[in-house]
Amino acid sequence: MLIGKVTGNIWATRKLDGLNGFKLMIVSLVNSDGADSKSAMVAVDTVGAGIGDMVLVARGGAARKAAMIHEGPVDAAIVGIVDNMEISG
Repeated sequence: MLIGKVTGNIWATRKLDGLNGFKLMIVSLVNSDGADSKSAMVAVDTVGAGIGDMVLVARGGAARKAAMIHEGPVDAAIVGIVDNMEISG
């Protein structure tokens, strides 16, 4: 899993039927210390995240399973909202 921050929404009026009903969010990945990694992705939101939320992102087969899409173009899914992070060392 990856840690990221939701930075925006994507609206797509035309998309594959399997994606209907899902919010598409822009997630900027962060390093383990919480700093921006300069990398971003589009993820299907499965937990109701909002802009500014720190989130957990699953990729690949785990993302499709979380979104309950067995055959579809889901490569990343938001699977949790981070309440707090504690980094040791």
